[in-house]
Amino acid sequence: MVPSIVVMKLMEWLWYHILPIPCHRAARRMRNCTKILQKNQSFKSLHVQSPFPSIKKCVLEGRESQTLVCDILGALLRTDSFFPYFMFVAFEGGNIFRAFLLLLSCPVLWFLNFELQLRAMIFISFCGLRTKDMESVSRAVLPKFFLENLNPNAYEILSRARSKVIFTSVPRVMVEYFLKEYLSVDAVVGTELKTSGKRFTGLICPSGLLLKHRAVEEYFGEKKPDIGLGSSSLHDHPFLSFCKEAYLINKEEGKRSSGIQVLPREKFPKPVIFHDGRLAFLPTPMATLRMFIWLPLGIALAIFRLLLGICLPYKVAIPLGTFSGIRTRVELSSPKSPEKESRKGVLYVSSHRTLLDPVFLSTSLRRPLTAVTYSLSKVSEFLSPIRTVRLTRDRTRDGETMQRLLGEGDLVVCPEGTTCREPYLLRFSSLFAELADKIVPVAMDTHVTMFYGTTANGLKCLDPFFFLMNPRPSYYVHVLEELPRELTCAGGKSSHEVANYIQKQLAIVLGFECTSLTRKDKYLMLAGNEGIVRNNK
Repeated sequence: MVPSIVVMKLMEWLWYHILPIPCHRAARRMRNCTKILQKNQSFKSLHVQSPFPSIKKCVLEGRESQTLVCDILGALLRTDSFFPYFMFVAFEGGNIFRAFLLLLSCPVLWFLNFELQLRAMIFISFCGLRTKDMESVSRAVLPKFFLENLNPNAYEILSRARSKVIFTSVPRVMVEYFLKEYLSVDAVVGTELKTSGKRFTGLICPSGLLLKHRAVEEYFGEKKPDIGLGSSSLHDHPFLSFCKEAYLINKEEGKRSSGIQVLPREKFPKPVIFHDGRLAFLPTPMATLRMFIWLPLGIALAIFRLLLGICLPYKVAIPLGTFSGIRTRVELSSPKSPEKESRKGVLYVSSHRTLLDPVFLSTSLRRPLTAVTYSLSKVSEFLSPIRTVRLTRDRTRDGETMQRLLGEGDLVVCPEGTTCREPYLLRFSSLFAELADKIVPVAMDTHVTMFYGTTANGLKCLDPFFFLMNPRPSYYVHVLEELPRELTCAGGKSSHEVANYIQKQLAIVLGFECTSLTRKDKYLMLAGNEGIVRNNK
């Protein structure tokens, strides 16, 4: 094992120290090309003293009856660039070629002014894009990353105001759902895009990019809004001067003091339980460049890892999988001695993170298992190294199927019925509790840095492939002790009590939160359907 560990450390050192050097040099050269422009802008701004105070001087009390106006870019978000969110549209709503084209445009974008940058990114990201794909991205992908980049100071003032109106130059379709659904904004006024049929043309409507000061005057007329929040850019001064009170969000001031604050997850205006999309990181230009550099190696590595699980026995596959970068942490509670007179197998009840949960459990226990699932593509079923059986969502038929499988051997079931990426457990179906007395709860969790291995709108057959494309994917498997007989249906408990008890125990082990949400809730939010594939005969 010592040589494999040495080689693994060498590969990790090469990835984190050698590979970023050419990326860093290229980015440094491109930044140097813009230094003259930045110096000219900073020279002009040195002698211009802002007439508006800092946001830190804003008094929070007494704002309950007031109206607030601001922009999402430069005010509500901590990041100054909207490029990562256009990359989400290009990659998640479009395809990888559109995303690569947007990345190639970065050197040109840095030489353009704000208006031309925005027009170029809109054209590349939206030209030919279906409107329903954009709706899916704005509903299922963008909110998570908007919340993680929310400016806590601006949000605190926004939450105190009675009426909230957002004026922004970015396309309205990108931000409206998030602002109204998560921040309870009353109205969103933004740049409108042209459509032809059910697709975007990539062009802006004849009204052009939104000019905030004109839009504010047209929206409010002679009545001025009470509070205005804006960036230190001179472009925001005209619309701020129309407000009764105006405050600036100076990013440089925050960097010089204690850094830009991050809004804690527990203070999110609304918890993010469900979200979709493949990218697990904020795709800044540098991060996106790293992804495309890694992609060829990641595809080859995913195929190699996949073949390990299919072709090789556990004793060989586990060390080779560790050598390839897969990190697995296994905790096994002391199992009870099996009863010889019992003819039934053990029912493993697991939390559900990816389609690979039963495979990693089988590998951790080093014994063959049978997995039952509600939805599994034929490709995944063919490539699965363990036996898989589909369920029909008919309670009687599914119960008979699982009883038969338990008579043949050990069985693993995920009673949530679908995956969840965030630290939450969905409601457990109680069917499994009626079928077996030998129940072993299993806590599962995963961690990825580049690609998510689950999807609601994409191709599910690629879910395991995307998970294995990560540089260092990790799995946590904690097998708990067998459920005591007095806590099962045989001990007098109802099936719902057993399911709720196991859900709470797994939540405690994982540090997750229990919910009453179901698969139907997830797919209604992310995909606009109930997540059921109907057979058309």
